[in-house]
Amino acid sequence: MVLNDDQKKAVAAWIDAGAKPAEVQAQLDKEFGLRLTYMEVRLLIDDLKVMPKDPAPAQEQKEKDKETPAENGETAFEQAAPEPDAPPAEGGKVSVKVDSIMKPGTMMSGSVVFSDGKRGEWYLDQYGRLGMVPPEPGYRPAQPDLMAFQSALEREFSKMGY
Repeated sequence: MVLNDDQKKAVAAWIDAGAKPAEVQAQLDKEFGLRLTYMEVRLLIDDLKVMPKDPAPAQEQKEKDKETPAENGETAFEQAAPEPDAPPAEGGKVSVKVDSIMKPGTMMSGSVVFSDGKRGEWYLDQYGRLGMVPPEPGYRPAQPDLMAFQSALEREFSKMGY
């Protein structure tokens, strides 16, 4: 698609003003009745030798700081993580068992009972990633229980020679 000089100047001005390619695409349709694909707009911007501006990093960080943890993608599990300098909290009664016959697709598997009495399943996959199947959807053990679980799991592994 060929644009005339006025249309090219308008696109360059939009980009210089901070418009993103999707915004340029919408403006072309709105003002000139030109329906271009996103890729065509990207190629047009490249042909005009203009570069879309990135938002200022400081402004971006201020916006992110204003968001609540759930809005910026942080999960409740990440929010509950202790500070690295904080001393480890004592966990409640957590018991860990290792299966004598491993579940298919795992290197190791077993069960855990947390201090609140909830029982879950854990596994170590072939890539060394630890996973847990909660006793009910959405269940999250307390942070001290998780720390006690990891310690108990390490003890069980060392008993087995790992």
